[in-house]
Amino acid sequence: MVAVLQPPPLALYVHLPWCVRKCPYCDFNSHTAPDQIPQRDYVKAILEDLDHDLSVVAGRRLESIFFGGGTPSLFSPEEIGRFLEGVAARFGDTGRLEVTLEANPGTIEHGRFRGYRDAGVTRVSLGAQSFNDRHLKVLGRIHGTDDIARAVDELSQAGLENFNLDLMYGLPEQTREEALADLRSAIELRPRHLSHYQLTLEPGTVFYHRPPPLPDHDATWDMQVDCQALLAAHGYQQYEVSAYAQAGSRCTHNLNYWTFGDYIGVGAGAHGKLTNAGAVERTTRHRQPREYLSRAVADRLVERRIVAAAELPFEYMLNALRLRDGFDLAHFELRTGLPRSAIAQPLKLAGEKRLLEEVSPGFWKPTDFGARFLNELHGLFLPD
Repeated sequence: MVAVLQPPPLALYVHLPWCVRKCPYCDFNSHTAPDQIPQRDYVKAILEDLDHDLSVVAGRRLESIFFGGGTPSLFSPEEIGRFLEGVAARFGDTGRLEVTLEANPGTIEHGRFRGYRDAGVTRVSLGAQSFNDRHLKVLGRIHGTDDIARAVDELSQAGLENFNLDLMYGLPEQTREEALADLRSAIELRPRHLSHYQLTLEPGTVFYHRPPPLPDHDATWDMQVDCQALLAAHGYQQYEVSAYAQAGSRCTHNLNYWTFGDYIGVGAGAHGKLTNAGAVERTTRHRQPREYLSRAVADRLVERRIVAAAELPFEYMLNALRLRDGFDLAHFELRTGLPRSAIAQPLKLAGEKRLLEEVSPGFWKPTDFGARFLNELHGLFLPD
């Protein structure tokens, strides 16, 4: 080991697991909402989760908060505010933090974003996915194209100008022209940040078991290349595999993941990563919302394991290699506690395969070829 691990920046992830209905492509821990979501009980439970991990992060400050799902915008601004007040009581003033809330355009009532802003939300991630009503229907989305524009207008009226749009390409029977039209429609709404990613068929989803007719590999590659050029032409810099931002608008919370920072995960199915007593720990909480709520707080934590030293290079690279800017070997040592010699051989091999390049002494980044074949690049850092 190089040195005793020092705690990296700390974030908080809050999982709100309910949706109006489950989309056929979604493999996230999300569940169809009951007629009455137990919001108050759930907020109480996630504050208990937070208290359970406080001893591990005592004295550390938060850098960001992210409400993911599920559909967090099913929760009222009052309950989001109650949780954020609880966080402030435990960590001090959170007023200057990036606080992101994921929202579905089909769940936004007039004035609701103003309520979220008043509660402490500073950034919204809006799940648009497509601006083609035919594709939205195939994807099982509950919103239409008009709902997206209406939601963005509500954001503007609420003063929440910092927002992300989620957009997919490679949709069932989608053409290159339709993918570009989707992106043009998104850009017209002037988001500061765009998440633009390919639809993939994940195990356990409806689409995986009953695959829809997707564009072939060459067609989706053409979509990606053409869309990347369009994004660049409008000032969106690609800084991660699927993340594009205007200057100064990169997502602080997600950057913390990709730079191997720490994060507390609270809520049903939430995952966490914490540096504790010189070791990296992974935590996982129970997935099913009903059972999660019925358990005592200690019993909701179904896993707390120390990541073995042999696994740390892969875990670090699984995140860092998603960044187009690359990584520094000194940063690898700082985040893992391992010497750079621990990854000397896979780095050499990645260079020989033209997957990575050393752009300055000790600083490596994926080549365009490596970015295209990222799974192969990641695999070089797996334990023997």
